[in-house]
Amino acid sequence: MAPSGYRDVIILAWPLFLSMGSTTILQFIDRMFLAWYSPEAIAAAGPSGMLAFAFQAFFVGMVGYASVFVAQYTGAQQPRKAVAVVWQALYLSIIAALLLLLMLPLGAQVFQLAGHAAAIQQLERNFFTVLMLGSFTGIGSSALSAYFIGRGETRVILFVNVIGMVINIIAAYLLVFGNFGCPRLGIVGAALSTVLAQLVGLVIYFVIFLRESQEAHGGDAWHFEFTMMKRLLRFGAANGVQFSLDMIGWTIFLLLVGRLGVTALAASNIAFMVNTFAYFPCVGFGMATSILVGQNMGRKDPGQANHAVWSAIHISLAFTALIGVLFLTVPGWIISPFSAQADPAAFAPVRDLTIVMLRFVAAYCLFDVGNLVFTAALKGAGDIFYVTLISTSNMLVTLLLPTFLICRSPTNGGNDIYTVWLILTLSVCVASAFFLLRYLKGHWRGMQVIEDVVI
Repeated sequence: MAPSGYRDVIILAWPLFLSMGSTTILQFIDRMFLAWYSPEAIAAAGPSGMLAFAFQAFFVGMVGYASVFVAQYTGAQQPRKAVAVVWQALYLSIIAALLLLLMLPLGAQVFQLAGHAAAIQQLERNFFTVLMLGSFTGIGSSALSAYFIGRGETRVILFVNVIGMVINIIAAYLLVFGNFGCPRLGIVGAALSTVLAQLVGLVIYFVIFLRESQEAHGGDAWHFEFTMMKRLLRFGAANGVQFSLDMIGWTIFLLLVGRLGVTALAASNIAFMVNTFAYFPCVGFGMATSILVGQNMGRKDPGQANHAVWSAIHISLAFTALIGVLFLTVPGWIISPFSAQADPAAFAPVRDLTIVMLRFVAAYCLFDVGNLVFTAALKGAGDIFYVTLISTSNMLVTLLLPTFLICRSPTNGGNDIYTVWLILTLSVCVASAFFLLRYLKGHWRGMQVIEDVVI
C-alpha cells in the first residue's frame, strides 16, 4: 500500500490537473469566440449553458458517484463489481437522457422569468436547446469515466479530454464564424461543437472500457443487478441532488446578476471563466483525493485516507495562491484574449469591471480549496448526505437570498454588482468552514458505500 502522500496525490492528480486544464482552455476559447462574435452571445452563453447543465447535473452527479463505488471495490479487491456498477450507471444514463427531453420547454420559461432582454433570451433558448438534445453524450461519459477515475487510471481521462478539446475548438472555429464554407451559426455553433466533442469522448471511453472489462472478466458483468442498482441510486441520488442544486444555485445567481445589465452579466461570465484556471485544476486534486480516500476506505484504512486529504490540501493551496497572485498583478493580461477581436468601445466597460471582479476571485479561491478537497474526501468515504445538506443550505441562505434582495431592485450606479460579489466571496468562506469542521469531527472514518467485504 502506497503511503498516500504528496507523491501519490500528484501521480493521480497530474493527468486530472491537465485534463481539467484542457477543459478550462476549451471553455476559455469557446467563450472567447463568442465574445468576438458579439457581447450578446457571450452574455447569453453563461446562463443558458449553466441552466442546461443544471438540468443534467442531477444525473451526471448520480452516475458519476459510481467512481466512489469503483474506488472502494478496487480497494476491497472486487474488480468484477467495479465493472458491474459502471454498467448500472450506463443504464441510468440512457433513462436520464430520455427524461431530460421532457424538460426542454422549461428553458424558455426560465429565461423569460429572469427578465433578460428579448434578444438575449432568444440566444439563450437556442444554446440551451442544443445542449439538452445532446444530454446523453455528457451523462454517459460521466458514467464511463467513473470506472477509470475510481481505479486511478487518470491518464485515460486526460487522453479523452484532450481529444475532445481539440475537436471542440476546431468545430467551434468553423461553426461559430462560418469559416471554410461552414454555416455561420454563432452561439448555436458553439453548442453543437460541445455536443460533438462529448460524443467522441463517449465512444472512446466505451471502447476502452469494453476492452478492459473483457480482458479482466470475460465481459460477463453487464447484466442488470437490482441490489447494486439500488445501492447506487441511494448514494448516487444524494450526490446528484447536491451537484444539481449547486448548478441550479449558480445558474440562478447568474440569472439574477443579469438583472443588473449586460455589462455586469458579461463581466461576471468572464470572471467565472478566468476563475476556472484555479478551480478546475483543484477539482483534479479533489478527484485524486476521492480516489485515494475511496480505495483506502475499501481497504478499511482511514489513517492513510486522512494522510491523502492533507497532502492534497497543501498542494492545492500552494497552486491556488500562485494563481491568485496572477489575478491581482496582471488581470488585464489575463483577460486580454476576450478583447482581442471584440469592439473596443463596447468591450471597455466589461474589461474594467472584470478586473475588479478578479480581486474577489483571488480572495475566495483559497477558501474554495477547502470546499473542493474536503467535500471530495467526505464523498469518497460515503458522507454524501451531509455534503448535500450543507452545500444546499449554504447556497440558499448565504448566497441566493441576499443576491435576490439586491438584484430585485437595483439601486445606484453599478455598486450593486460589487456587493453581490462580496456576498459570493463570503458564501465560499462559510461553506469551507463547515466542511472543514465536518471532516475534523471524523464521522467519515466509519463509513463506506459498498457492502461489507472481508479482505
